[in-house]
Amino acid sequence: MAEDGQDDLEARRKRLESELGSLRKDEVSEQAKTAASAKNRKEMSKGLKLSSEFMAAIFAGFMIGYLLDRFAGTGPWGLIVFILLGFCAGVLNVLRSVGYVAEPEDRLKKDGE
Repeated sequence: MAEDGQDDLEARRKRLESELGSLRKDEVSEQAKTAASAKNRKEMSKGLKLSSEFMAAIFAGFMIGYLLDRFAGTGPWGLIVFILLGFCAGVLNVLRSVGYVAEPEDRLKKDGE
């Protein structure tokens, strides 16, 4: 009788261990999915930030060039020059945000040291 109880308890313990193992695997895979989802959201927000900075610089150059041409009567030259300057500023902002170009404060600190 005692052996039947022990065998029954041993069988229940093994069944519970296997169920807990499968639940732990599911939990680990769920955590991995959550981490991947958070990383994807972070990368998406970084991409949107970079694209909006780029477009804002070009738009600012366009507006300055348009207003200069409108009030100074310089024809399309102000618009052309300031759109190109806005494009260059946008590229520089994106490169700084990504880390390919150092910030001006960082360069001054390195030169001073």
